[in-house]
Amino acid sequence: MSQQRSSWKSNLGFLLAAIGSAIGLGNVWRFSYMAHQHGGGAFLVPYLVALIVAGIPIMIIEYGLGHREKGSSPLSFVRINRKFEWLGWWMPVVAMFGIMLYYSVVIGWCINYFFYAFNLTWGPDTQGFFFSQFLQLSDSAAAIGGIRIPIAAATFFVWVLCWLICYRDIRHGIEKASVVFMPILFILTVVLVIWSVSLEGARDAIFNHYLNADWSKINLFSPDQTVRSNAGRVWAGAFGQIFFTLSLGFGIMITYASYLPEKTDIGKNAFITSFVNCFYSFIAGFAVFGIVGFMAHSQGVPFEDAIKGGPQLAFVVYPQAISLLPSMNVLFGVLFFLMLVIAGLTSGISLVEAFACAITDKFDWSRSKVVTVVCLLGFSGSLIFTTNGGLYLLDIADHFITNYGLVTGGLLECFIIGWILKASLLRRHVSRRGTIIPPIWDVLVKFITPAILAYLLYLSLVGDLAENYSGYPTDQLILYGVGWMLVCLVVALALTFVPWKPEKLKRRHRPEEDELLV
Repeated sequence: MSQQRSSWKSNLGFLLAAIGSAIGLGNVWRFSYMAHQHGGGAFLVPYLVALIVAGIPIMIIEYGLGHREKGSSPLSFVRINRKFEWLGWWMPVVAMFGIMLYYSVVIGWCINYFFYAFNLTWGPDTQGFFFSQFLQLSDSAAAIGGIRIPIAAATFFVWVLCWLICYRDIRHGIEKASVVFMPILFILTVVLVIWSVSLEGARDAIFNHYLNADWSKINLFSPDQTVRSNAGRVWAGAFGQIFFTLSLGFGIMITYASYLPEKTDIGKNAFITSFVNCFYSFIAGFAVFGIVGFMAHSQGVPFEDAIKGGPQLAFVVYPQAISLLPSMNVLFGVLFFLMLVIAGLTSGISLVEAFACAITDKFDWSRSKVVTVVCLLGFSGSLIFTTNGGLYLLDIADHFITNYGLVTGGLLECFIIGWILKASLLRRHVSRRGTIIPPIWDVLVKFITPAILAYLLYLSLVGDLAENYSGYPTDQLILYGVGWMLVCLVVALALTFVPWKPEKLKRRHRPEEDELLV
């Protein structure tokens, strides 16, 4: 017998969970570094255009689809057309076994550094500590080495927390956790921003490197071919950042929206989730530029030499800056890494939920048992990223999954909704429940957004073919990048061979919705 589907207790609880899924570690270290690289304040222009042209349209797709079909991504797609069930599985499988396996390890790093912050364990050489002592990084991805016990233990704790939160139904698990975690995250962020901008050297970095706009970086109409080419990459990067930061293409937002009650303003929720997530990235940037500006000022080095991208920003630059603070540096460090742990955890639970919900939808197995098995398998798979060569494997897997796996999922999502389901039908479903979605949305979904995503795929492919990603040997890229995606694809295809129960394929709808059925 099919289990009765749970629902959110309140729309606020849903929004906090959805925003929590969207806000992750990349909002802190990826957005800020991209802004620094791509023209400072000028980068906000392509970023906002990307939000309007790609981010919000796909968010409306996923919210509308999940709400209309009342199912996870595989159930939603199979109700549209059985031929596309594999795509419905592809998204949560990639989210769970492609992303969450290494994302949980990075959250584990944050937990370790949270405790290191109490006595500034990283010392004066933060780069040497992170790579040589903490990670004990091997010479190459070919040398995987042994498991780092402190990292594995923290990763296990992350999976235990995900299990505790996802074990119960959506109302008593993820919603309750989000109602607690998200206000704490927002408060911590505001405190760190205010603290950071008050430091000596912070304002100079913010006004000269963050808000100061270099318009040439985004000039697509420059007579100089090189400038136009570089600007094209900046615009593509902005669209990529929007796509990844909103948790699109994971199946998460489809799943979360499936728990919404019938009378829900879906369009309004999509706008709120998208804008709050992007506004958070912008505000967090003040903390990043403020503390890095302080460090550059204290050491007498140029800002460009002080800032770094990716994990190094959080685990090398920030600890170094924290150690230089004139007072209360322990408190600042504890608050910063607690903020990262919460941001990572709220995203992590959504990755687990997307896959667990898909399994329970199809097989009607007990949610508690599914979540338990999923978390055990997830921790087992994460162990390879806790090894001495784990950082290399993480870097390769993340590059291929985010640049190819998720973008491909989003591209096919637009095609199915735009041309198979018909965009106008989903738009009418969303518009009937509050916020009116204009017809231009159909054009975006059918033509503009997929064209942009296809261009992103093209840029990634051309770049990787011209030069191996980060200089990794081809065999390692194929094994850890392409191979990882192929395994996810095989799992997704295998799950489609299990037939659905006939009653699962019937939508529960009101008579006035008949014309929306395909």
